Amino acid sequence: MLLTIDVGNSHTVLGLFDGEEIVEHWRISTDSRRTADELAVLLQGLMGMHPLLGMELGDGIEGIAICSTVPAVLHELREVTRRYYGDVPAILVEPGVKTGVPVLMDNPKEVGADRIINAVAAVELYGGPAIVVDLGTATTFDAISARGEYTGGVIAPGIEISVEALGVKGAQLRKIELARPRSVIGKNTVEAMQSGIVYGFAGQIDGVVSRMKKELAANPDDVTVIATGGLAPMVLQDATVIDEHEPWLTLIGLRLVYERNVARL
Repeated sequence: MLLTIDVGNSHTVLGLFDGEEIVEHWRISTDSRRTADELAVLLQGLMGMHPLLGMELGDGIEGIAICSTVPAVLHELREVTRRYYGDVPAILVEPGVKTGVPVLMDNPKEVGADRIINAVAAVELYGGPAIVVDLGTATTFDAISARGEYTGGVIAPGIEISVEALGVKGAQLRKIELARPRSVIGKNTVEAMQSGIVYGFAGQIDGVVSRMKKELAANPDDVTVIATGGLAPMVLQDATVIDEHEPWLTLIGLRLVYERNVARL
């Protein structure tokens, strides 16, 4: 079994692969204050009850692949792999790790590991040209050329950040539930805010992706648009440019990177 761990700014997603199939997944909050020992206990609690794994930490785990946008958490996870999974091959995505995707950026080291991993999975599953729309703490748009190269992207504030900002900065506004309103024209303040979030972000996605397509390919219709991230379901019904929804895109990319590097360990 392969354990994949995608550490985002707000949430950490874990996936358990049996071959190419993801057989279990978990989502927990990202907390940069957790120590390696605390993370190990958390992992044991999540995996100890799974029927395919043993009760002892590490039983049944044959490999680990990790990417993180939070350096402090990556440091602690590195310690987890050393102390608790010392005999298990582990890949931590960082400079020097083979991904198979050339990064055509001014400074490739600036690109978040999760964005490169998403590109790896997108190329493998759908080929290029492609655009990955990842709706998490930030909404990111990543462009992949027809030759499978990461060519750049767009970063915008995420849905939850926008909701929190409205609640904090709006004197008569408050934090609301992220849910679809009854109609575009809200009949109360909460529905008006929900409408602005849902349809506003759907319109943002359509606008940004349409412009990216024109720069990415001679024929914009050749570009496959893949949505991923925990908040993607909020806009799937209304963003007209999305072709595919793959909630486990980053975990699949981690599996692919692990397979491409494990022989080098």
